[in-house]
Amino acid sequence: MLDERDWEILGELMQDGRKSAIEISESLGIPRATVQERLRRLVSTGVIRRFAAIPDYAKIGKQVTAYVYVSFGGEQNVSQRNLAEQVAKIPGVYEVSVVSGDWDIMLKVRAGSVEQVGGFVVDRLRAIKGVQKTYTSVVFQTIKESF
Repeated sequence: MLDERDWEILGELMQDGRKSAIEISESLGIPRATVQERLRRLVSTGVIRRFAAIPDYAKIGKQVTAYVYVSFGGEQNVSQRNLAEQVAKIPGVYEVSVVSGDWDIMLKVRAGSVEQVGGFVVDRLRAIKGVQKTYTSVVFQTIKESF
């Protein structure tokens, strides 16, 4: 169970994962040793799963983001979960979620152009056994993205 201080520390790291214990300590007005101990606990209990670099995708040639919705076709020897796991291994796929509603799987895809997104959908994704149909929505602008 997280208390208010844990949430504050977690919030500081979610804003900038490179913040040191000293910087968090100064920002929150609590002792550095307290921050360090709480960080150790948050990591050891799995609350913090990992630390990662978040790139500026435009600067690495992945300026186009799209959400691709996939309808599962119920092919023999392929489960919906297996399909999602297979798609997750494809480069350029950044998120894969099994969802409820009209679609079965939702993907977040990044590419250098809309044409590359189209190539991914038409040439790679639709060729996978179990993919019945897809719907693609290209992102015009991202206002907020949490990690």
